[in-house]
Amino acid sequence: MRIAVAKEIEVCERRVALNPDTVGRLIKQGLEVWVEAGAGERAFFSDAAYEAAGAKIVHHTDELWGSTDILLKVSPPQEREDGRTEIDLMREGTLLISFLNPLGNPVVAQQLANRKVSALSMELIPRTTRAQSMDALSSQASLAGYKSVLIAAAALPKYFPMLTTAAGTIAPAKVFIIGAGVAGLQAIATARRLGAVVEAFDIRPAVKEEVQSLGAKFVEVKLEEETTAAGGYAKEISEASKQRTQEVIAEHVKNSDVVITTAQVPGKTAPLLVTAEMVAQMKPGSVVVDLAAEQGGNCACTEPGKDIVWNGITIIGPINLPSSMPVHASQLYSKNLTSLLQLLIKDKTLNLDFADDIINAACITHGGEIRNQRVKDALQNAVLR
Repeated sequence: MRIAVAKEIEVCERRVALNPDTVGRLIKQGLEVWVEAGAGERAFFSDAAYEAAGAKIVHHTDELWGSTDILLKVSPPQEREDGRTEIDLMREGTLLISFLNPLGNPVVAQQLANRKVSALSMELIPRTTRAQSMDALSSQASLAGYKSVLIAAAALPKYFPMLTTAAGTIAPAKVFIIGAGVAGLQAIATARRLGAVVEAFDIRPAVKEEVQSLGAKFVEVKLEEETTAAGGYAKEISEASKQRTQEVIAEHVKNSDVVITTAQVPGKTAPLLVTAEMVAQMKPGSVVVDLAAEQGGNCACTEPGKDIVWNGITIIGPINLPSSMPVHASQLYSKNLTSLLQLLIKDKTLNLDFADDIINAACITHGGEIRNQRVKDALQNAVLR
């Protein structure tokens, strides 16, 4: 059983699918691991470190992609400089495991099916206790939540903590976090460690206790509809509920020094929660960090991938924040993949058991077909558009 680790070619991607430590564990289990030359360089893992762990370093991309049983990546397959796509390099029957964004870009799933590649999407790992060690969305979101607070603290022209000095007392910064999923909860914890006064909002009432346990005040709004989707994610809500939500949020945004938004709906445009009118009411020098920038942003003024100043307010729309901490991001993702591989490989043989709820949920293509109904629906909608 040969496992290959591809070098990421997306410009902003610094993570690598496996680090040398996890490669060493797989080697000890009798598995063969190939690593593309330079795959770990941007995450500060050298080829020599992989070789020391027992991996074979492969210098020819075509050889690696076309000679493996299981191919591991971080980002979805990309178009290459020679005009081919990475999917073109894969042989029939290969198993690809990666972030694939199948609900946001279902065309990739169709291309994988056409190539008769089996593919497991890390976004679709179910949020269950059994799958917790494989949940890459959560592991990476935690990094994003942490880094968002550091970015905000660096951009804010004030202290975060309360300070008593000979020149007087400095009041603590007020931080408002919208969305209390994994990223939001990590942002709360980090902002509290830095000494800020923190408030948090989420449409899911079930997260109230988690928010309060971290020392933040929970901003509550009562909606007359279900707000939690399968797996515990926030559900897209009606226009009336969105309006009600914005009314509650507006006053808290106005009084905050920092607003961090994290609300996303899988496969959908991010909900607009912070309007331009709300931003206009913020104090000059205040900061907005929009973690939903890649999906269009929760803030009306966000420009994905850019830091802008709008009416004296700094608005930051970071892209792929986990990649900015590639050492630990790769370490956590590597652990997620290794846990999944333990489920997939039995006696050194690949076992795609669709009776297993984790494998069944994550596998989007197999045998030349798209097998996930949500991905099929997303593809149909994309065709109709």
